[in-house]
Amino acid sequence: MYVVGECRLRALLKDRKLSQAELGRRTGISRSQIGHWINDRKRVGVMGLDKARTIAEVLGLDSPYEIYEWDEIVPDKAASE
Repeated sequence: MYVVGECRLRALLKDRKLSQAELGRRTGISRSQIGHWINDRKRVGVMGLDKARTIAEVLGLDSPYEIYEWDEIVPDKAASE
């Protein structure tokens, strides 16, 4: 099983030489909301799939799931016995 890890937007924007403000202009999502996803996921949560799809399209990603790192959770064998 996998869980959402860190938001990769900061690195994706840097690679594409885009600012949060420019991404906001291209997507219609406020710069402040983009900043919250980048800096404070634990408080604001993970973006919805509709927003992720919009951002992925602007950034030229193959999938909206590329916006986040994904951490594998390995079941504890002792807990299942």
